[in-house]
Amino acid sequence: MARLALALDPATEDRLVADFIEHGHAIVARLVGWRDLLESLDVLAPDVVIVGAGRGTLSAELLDACDERGIRLIGLAGDDAERAHAAQLGLHEVTDRNAPTAEIEALVSGGVPVPSRVGEPERRAAGATSVIVVWGPAGAPGRTTLAINLAAEIAAAGHRVALVDADPYGGAIAPSLGLLDETPGFAAACRLAGSDALDRAELERIAQRYSAPRASFDVFTGLVGPSRWPELSRERVTAAIGVMRAWAEYVVIDAGFSLEHDEELTSDQFAPRRNAATFAALTAADRVVAVGLADPVGLSRLLRGHGDLVEFVEPERIDVVVNRVRTSALGIDAHAQVRQTLRRFAGLGDATLLPHDGRATDAAILTARTLRDAASRSPLRTAIHEYVLASLLPAPEPARRRGFAFSAVRRAATG
Repeated sequence: MARLALALDPATEDRLVADFIEHGHAIVARLVGWRDLLESLDVLAPDVVIVGAGRGTLSAELLDACDERGIRLIGLAGDDAERAHAAQLGLHEVTDRNAPTAEIEALVSGGVPVPSRVGEPERRAAGATSVIVVWGPAGAPGRTTLAINLAAEIAAAGHRVALVDADPYGGAIAPSLGLLDETPGFAAACRLAGSDALDRAELERIAQRYSAPRASFDVFTGLVGPSRWPELSRERVTAAIGVMRAWAEYVVIDAGFSLEHDEELTSDQFAPRRNAATFAALTAADRVVAVGLADPVGLSRLLRGHGDLVEFVEPERIDVVVNRVRTSALGIDAHAQVRQTLRRFAGLGDATLLPHDGRATDAAILTARTLRDAASRSPLRTAIHEYVLASLLPAPEPARRRGFAFSAVRRAATG
């Protein structure tokens, strides 16, 4: 069953609509041209768009918009000129306008999963998967919020993402996204990895799915209480992350705040280490995002924590992000003051500054959604989006167009 938006000539539309409804599909719009359809995509939220392959109903702008939102686009061509137009734009799923309804229905229902455009970049090898760890000092600097929205923005770019809650002091990702947290998903993955039983099938079973029209991703929920942290041993966490590397393109990890070495706090050298999960995640990371608050206390904690962080993580693997930048806590020209403080006391000349946006974060928490879904035009969401494009995702090749962002395509391609 799919939500369909149509932009077809009247004769073709009349021929197909009744059959689509009989197959259980919902027709959310019957429009005339591609401009009307483009303006309505966010409101209608269709699963599939079916258009005539002519210039009046198919355009590069519509194709880009559907790719960005993960909407399948199917073109119906009436002649060779329309087929050539679709091919020039890069649309792959094109069939004859007079094809039997069963043939078109096969495309609508999935058929053979193919990208909407030819020339989709091949998925990177498992060893090249990016593991991004979000770390921050004590004081709630926004680690969980940032990790969730990094995962959302990367997923929106067309990548398969696994979001992991590896905070040994208590997980916050599940309640932030309205997911069940009775059974910690990451702890289950670690237990299976410890017995060498974690594979793709088990990851699919354990993961919970955050579903959104534009950016869906898999979530491994965190610990529900402090009693279970011994399950996250360093060896288990390392093994679990290793299996996830072969399963997802990007693994975003919300890590714990403490960088204390547990063996210094106890005389039992063989006891479990509560901070072992944090150290294992940081060691496995391709990129560490160190986030702190933009106020005197938060910056002080970030600078001290950054000094501890560089003792075992190479500086080139660390991105510094300062959250909730606002004049009410720092005075006039808050951005300049933050940059000057980082440069003077830590020699950090390059940092990403995120604005204070309480209204957007409150909306996201209230509705248990990402900023992209709850407040897509908010300054904070825009800043995170720009950071992801500039620092975490590879630059697109000028000669190649972006691939189709439909998660089912990537699941089939990587299965």
